[in-house]
Amino acid sequence: MSLLSNIASAFKGGGDNRVPLARGFISPWATAFDGGSARAPFDYGNAVQRSFIENPVAQRAARIVAEGVGSAPVSTSDPKLHDLVSHSSAGQSLLETLALHLLLHGNGYIQIMKDAAGQPVELFALRPERVSVVAGDDGWPTAYSYRLSGRTLTIPLEDENGWPNLIHIKSLHPTDDHYGAGSLASAEQAVAIHNAASDWNRALLENAARPSGALVYDAGEGSGLTTEQFDRLKAELRTAYSGQNNAGRPLLLEGGLDWKAMSMSPADMDFATLKSAAARDIALALGVPPMLLGLPGDNTYANYKEANRALWRLTLLPLSRKILAGLQQGLMPWFDGATLAVDLDQVAALSEDRERLWSQVSGADFLSTEEKRAMLGLPAGSILEGVSQ
Repeated sequence: MSLLSNIASAFKGGGDNRVPLARGFISPWATAFDGGSARAPFDYGNAVQRSFIENPVAQRAARIVAEGVGSAPVSTSDPKLHDLVSHSSAGQSLLETLALHLLLHGNGYIQIMKDAAGQPVELFALRPERVSVVAGDDGWPTAYSYRLSGRTLTIPLEDENGWPNLIHIKSLHPTDDHYGAGSLASAEQAVAIHNAASDWNRALLENAARPSGALVYDAGEGSGLTTEQFDRLKAELRTAYSGQNNAGRPLLLEGGLDWKAMSMSPADMDFATLKSAAARDIALALGVPPMLLGLPGDNTYANYKEANRALWRLTLLPLSRKILAGLQQGLMPWFDGATLAVDLDQVAALSEDRERLWSQVSGADFLSTEEKRAMLGLPAGSILEGVSQ
């Protein structure tokens, strides 16, 4: 380590006291850009195509989470910080994009765009599948590599003045030091089952919405069908009696031919149940109550209001807090002491919970006005209407 690096580490309080990172798990994101015959254990691009693009349940669940986080009311003590976080970049909402990246990929990368004076003027969410961590000798990140179409851009962790260039927010991964774990990998099997069931139902619809049958030829004592007769029968069945446009069309048979309809087997009839179970697994992996997706057979919640409240309590608020806390920490050098949080008083789904809390705090006569304000998360110094000592 050079003299300048030692001095910088001393001022930051880091020094050489950090333990080295030894990763025993090879993350799929670490080898996503490597060439050769080695194949990544999880293909994020194809998984997004199969789930978010082609699967209606996964897409709707992911949109509910991302749009919910993006529309969450954000409160901050610094107006400039609020504008920086709430403004869109390249046509995309920062919080909504980060929520989708963290949900599906497990990692969110935010590039800090600065002006000539070194002040942040824009935050841009990078595509996570294009970013990989560049680790130092001790395993700790020193830079980030952004790759696209054969080009590689190395983004140092800090600029020449020691200011952050990029913020990395990641979901918890118990066996990876550099990358987080997304929900898309766990939902991939359920998405594959749901897509396969949809393809099977479509094939059944194209086959007159009923199972196939068998055309039996009773030759009696004579010989069987010739090759020409057999090919002609197959062509007639395919062109004149198969497909949804020919549903219900009567079958004209010649002598010796008999149609034997085949009934649904129990396995065929379980396809609807299998598809519903797969849809519920997708909703579970993405953290959305099945009732909000219109899935039948869900009796966990009494009504949509309770399901919506559970969505906020169990999914949207934790994800929002993770994103806002990561942004607050990454922007701390410029906004020291500023806070970023979700304004719970403006979340309609939590209005009953907040009303109950206000009533309980208001009725606590043993608390002072300042103590009541602190319990409600309000700043001290002004008079609190409706709450008395």
